Amino acid sequence: MPTPADYLALARAERDSLVLQRLAKCPYPFVWQALATNPHTPPEALQELSAARDSVWNDNKLLRLLADHPSASPVVLRAVLEAVAAKLEEGERPYAAVLALADRLELEVDEVRKLGTLRGASARLRHLLNLRLSVRI
Repeated sequence: MPTPADYLALARAERDSLVLQRLAKCPYPFVWQALATNPHTPPEALQELSAARDSVWNDNKLLRLLADHPSASPVVLRAVLEAVAAKLEEGERPYAAVLALADRLELEVDEVRKLGTLRGASARLRHLLNLRLSVRI
């Protein structure tokens, strides 16, 4: 029977997209984060991970890793954007994910800028978000 360490090792090193998609269903947040850093993780698995939930800290880290993933398609990035917006509305602070999304050219400036208007957005986040987005214009 595989241990959590076995799942983690697979998530870090595996290249087979079917194996990586199966690992996305694993219940361990550290495996999700490893998948989100593996450049071979397919967009389908990344999209599934955008809905994964564990704890505030783990969720926010996962969303940032997904926003930074080089294979994140526009569909994945929009799923991450929606998850980040929901967290901000709940009063959570996924600020690193917001700023990572601001750097993604696949998303429109206006759709990312809306994150700064949500309940959980601080004045500092709005300032940093505007700086990041102004570079894109």
